[in-house]
Amino acid sequence: MITDEVYVEIELLRRHGLSLRRIAAEVGCAVNTVRAHLASPGLPRYARKVQRVTKLAPFEAYLRERQAAAHPHWIPASVLMREIVAQGYQGGASQLRAFMHMLKPAQPSEPVVRFETAPGHQMQVDWVEFRKGAQPLYAFCATLGYSRMSYVEFVTDMKVTTLIGCHERSFAAFGGVVRQVLYDNMKTVVLERDVDGEGAHRYHAGFLDYARHAGFVIKLCRPYRARTCGFRPNVTADSEIV
Repeated sequence: MITDEVYVEIELLRRHGLSLRRIAAEVGCAVNTVRAHLASPGLPRYARKVQRVTKLAPFEAYLRERQAAAHPHWIPASVLMREIVAQGYQGGASQLRAFMHMLKPAQPSEPVVRFETAPGHQMQVDWVEFRKGAQPLYAFCATLGYSRMSYVEFVTDMKVTTLIGCHERSFAAFGGVVRQVLYDNMKTVVLERDVDGEGAHRYHAGFLDYARHAGFVIKLCRPYRARTCGFRPNVTADSEIV
């Protein structure tokens, strides 16, 4: 059984641009578990499934051997379909294509290059949503750009007062206030982008006052560029000196 803390780590690693395979290796679970969690709007519910023998099962060893013998070439599913039909296969082509997809070697994932900042310079903040409804659950996630140290706090709402409180406790945990904090499109941070021209945003008045009081600069990721919130090379962001 995977704990809530592991699910938070999965969300964080994905937001930082890691592949599903890399995330699975980092948290110690199967790739399918990572994929199922990221596709689910909330925490997954587990159900025991009965393993069903498919019509393709008697031919799977043959298919593996055929593809292994043809390596590095790849035999099309249409060719293999004719061969196993001649051997008595009575199933459909979709089963065969799905199985062949499992056999195909995974393409090497794009390497993730860290975007480094000076110590104490930048912190990235985001929400992770686990469930809505009568008992909502969210996680406030703050990660330092230099050390990659993270602070995570579970909360039941994403109000501006909650956001400010989480910032205060994260700064206390890190031992100080960073120079700038990077956000995506939090409505409790920015209400409207480029309202008075490019880079001239309309911020949430309460949070802007807090940023000025605390002494950090608000920075925004470029819209529709979720991966620029991760730590990758040549990250660009809009800024507002507070």
